[in-house]
Amino acid sequence: HAASFALLAYVSAWLKRHEPAAFTCALLNSLPMGFYAPAQLIQDARRHEVTVLPVDVLHSDWDCTLENQDDNTQALRTGLRLVQGLSQAGAQRLVTARSKGLFTSVPELARRARLNRQDLHCLASADALLSLSGHRYRSHWQVLGVENKVAELPRWHIAENEPFLLAPTAAQDLVADYNTLGFSLRPHPLAFLRPRLHPGVRTAQQLRHCPHQSSVRVMGLVINRQRPGSAAGVIFMTLEDETGYVNVVVWQQTQERYRREVLQGRLLGVGGVLEKEGEVLNLIASHIEDHSALLGQLATRSRDFH
Repeated sequence: HAASFALLAYVSAWLKRHEPAAFTCALLNSLPMGFYAPAQLIQDARRHEVTVLPVDVLHSDWDCTLENQDDNTQALRTGLRLVQGLSQAGAQRLVTARSKGLFTSVPELARRARLNRQDLHCLASADALLSLSGHRYRSHWQVLGVENKVAELPRWHIAENEPFLLAPTAAQDLVADYNTLGFSLRPHPLAFLRPRLHPGVRTAQQLRHCPHQSSVRVMGLVINRQRPGSAAGVIFMTLEDETGYVNVVVWQQTQERYRREVLQGRLLGVGGVLEKEGEVLNLIASHIEDHSALLGQLATRSRDFH
């Protein structure tokens, strides 16, 4: 039994080290499973120099796939399966229609793939129509112009002037990405907030250069919480910022003082003592603040295990 688990651990570690794009691709295609959400898997892959390409109706299949690059490496192309609300039947019709020739416009895509308004809206919201429209707001506008029974209409084209629509800001795109995909290939939310934070708030990467038993402050998205039965009530949290992860240990006494923050916070500021043992870092929390309001409409969720 132990040998079987050891073999699985070795094979997984070997794949992650030598074939990180394929490793992440396989994990994403196996969801829902495991400990991490798509956002964390993709962030980790990018930190390990994997090129991750966006969901795109001109390139994406239902599953995530690998694409050969000019430098003989493989990039990870995110699949249509990650677009929240998109039907698998609609996605499969899209891929089948595209195999007979690339789409040149949103109306053509809708007609050839026989997509309903719901599927088109999901694709526009996820920015998967970018190659055909230019940006998210144009995608939504063009989807609104598609008739419900577009497949039955005569195939003539009426020239219309494209309205002038400003492109969404980077922050607006980020919010939309998280709300429709659960992740973003744009800068991490903490990268946008960093200029507003106190200079003393350290990044996950900076913690590696802090001495053992030093007092530090960090801020990050809560990506998981654990309360193992064998840990005498201790809660372990993982925070994520634009540079990596911070493991936070919350003793029972601290939990009682910051119960709401620990259980409900999505963006936490944590102060405490840093413990280092080799490459393992743990922040023993003594002060916790909930800064979730800074996220605005950004939808994030943690995976909690008890």
